Amino acid sequence: MDRKIFLSILTISLIALAAAILLPGGRTVDDHPRLPWDVKVDPQGNLSVLGITLGQSTLEQARTSFESQGKANLFLTPDNRYVVEVYFQRLYLSGIRADVVLNMELPEAQAVEMFERGERISLMGSGTRKIELSSDDMKLLAQDKISYITYLPATDLEESLILGRFGAPEKRMPEPDSTIIHWLYPTKGMDIAVNPDGKEVIQYINPGDFSMVTGPLQNPN
Repeated sequence: MDRKIFLSILTISLIALAAAILLPGGRTVDDHPRLPWDVKVDPQGNLSVLGITLGQSTLEQARTSFESQGKANLFLTPDNRYVVEVYFQRLYLSGIRADVVLNMELPEAQAVEMFERGERISLMGSGTRKIELSSDDMKLLAQDKISYITYLPATDLEESLILGRFGAPEKRMPEPDSTIIHWLYPTKGMDIAVNPDGKEVIQYINPGDFSMVTGPLQNPN
């Protein structure tokens, strides 16, 4: 890459980062950075990011780290899959604002029992049913492990910033019937959905499970 172009991209990245990490009151990043591009994969294939290790960290540990309880819901999809998500809104992790969604790893039998004990059920437009968990199940969920993470930046990310911080993707794949391009980093367990018309979405999943990301892109039906 031409040195002038590289320096230009680096300058843009640093300006954007400096703006993002300054908090009201003049506070800056914490002593143990939890940055979205600081991704590590251990020899066992477990991904760590934002202070969470997939398949090992519990919801309780994440709540302590985030200093927030989040909002948990159980979903039953039209194809009878149970999904438990915990949504954390307006987090400031190392000074960078984002929403974070944690998908929980729990046996189907446990999810079925939670569904049956749900306090309220609502039907979403897609046909998915959303269940509000009972207070007892909320406590039980705290000990379950986190399977993957969705990170929703508060600001739009320029491609130059993504390249400067996350590096070049190993592969790019278009999302069917959309202008979104997925920047895929299978060895890191990371998928960045680059949206020219909106904000980006970053997903983290253990590399061994990365087919869960690429499968729907390759076979949308």
